[in-house]
Amino acid sequence: MRARYAVPLGITATAAAGIAYSVGIEARFFRLRRVTVPVLPAGMRPLRVLQVSDIHMVSGQRKKQRWLRSLAGLRPDFVINTGDNLSDTEGIPEVLDALGPLMSFPGAYVFGSNDYYGPTPRNPARYLVEKAQGRHGLNGNKPVVGAIHNPWEDLRDGFDAAGWVNLTNTRGALKIDGYEIALTGLDDPHIKRDRYARVAGGPDTDADFSMGIVHAPYLRALDAFAADGYPLILAGHTHGGQLRIPFYGALVTNCDLDTDRVKGLSTHEAEGHTSYLHVSAGCGTNRYTPFRFACPPEATLLTLTERSPHA
Repeated sequence: MRARYAVPLGITATAAAGIAYSVGIEARFFRLRRVTVPVLPAGMRPLRVLQVSDIHMVSGQRKKQRWLRSLAGLRPDFVINTGDNLSDTEGIPEVLDALGPLMSFPGAYVFGSNDYYGPTPRNPARYLVEKAQGRHGLNGNKPVVGAIHNPWEDLRDGFDAAGWVNLTNTRGALKIDGYEIALTGLDDPHIKRDRYARVAGGPDTDADFSMGIVHAPYLRALDAFAADGYPLILAGHTHGGQLRIPFYGALVTNCDLDTDRVKGLSTHEAEGHTSYLHVSAGCGTNRYTPFRFACPPEATLLTLTERSPHA
């Protein structure tokens, strides 16, 4: 009898240990990644950009709030928030409190679907099914019925009051030590709120540097930014795959981006132009799937430096 049940019990124990680790340890093991991106015109000093993404705040997440507040100690030149701040309809005060020290720096933001809509329980296996069928979010799926609406206007008002630039299907700019940094943003492609036609036309020729910002790195958004000649695109949404298989990588991206570029720095080409793309793995999870494996929660400090004279 002992031999008969040894293998199933061993598998069960290993699975339980994996779940306990991914929920209780790795999902709370916040870290900062540092990336250097050679994109600036000759003569510009390096710029330090802090990207925060996919916070998915749930009331009571004190460790996450303390860690986010501590990031102000990096003293970045500016902050970019690439959306999905919420996973709790009551979480806005805690998001604003956690980001309060960072809002003393220049910044800009776009929203993701979880800023607009509250979370609902979801079978994680559906991500694999949707990947196989080429359907993600509202892109190919049926419209959502009975969605929980977040009071996202309060979040917007809090960011705006701090002086952060709202990039919802619009352009904006930041002044950093005499430099003008032009920013072009899109609303979330995951729920078909992106309207690139409103911001098309490429980088601002009067600015010292221009970059594109979007929450979900859908190919249509990346293609549009790259084709228009933006040297750098920042995005989030993917959670880095959230559950990664060691020595293999991510299984899904929750959009039509390939898994090889699910997180970190890569490039994207369209119509003869090449842009750098940075996808943040984010620092949170949906409250109903609160686990990460081989993919710690993160924020990224990007140091933008002069591009090669031959680039």
